[in-house]
Amino acid sequence: MPVSYNKLWKLLIDKEMNKTDLRMVAGISSGTLAKLGKNESVTTDILVRICHALNCDIGDIMEILPDEKGKDENEDN
Repeated sequence: MPVSYNKLWKLLIDKEMNKTDLRMVAGISSGTLAKLGKNESVTTDILVRICHALNCDIGDIMEILPDEKGKDENEDN
């Protein structure tokens, strides 16, 4: 299921923070930050740490995107 972390990057701009600041305050690795930058999956623990560090809710940093057109969710392909 595709996700987008665009909300996270916008929130960082609003809080006048950069990605390095986020990495330090949330205690996440540079590899995890790279995954976020590529909209790849990360653990719930990481997302919770980011939310605590930024004092926000999970919906403030990410959104779940609809599946590709024509692809059935229940298909096992």
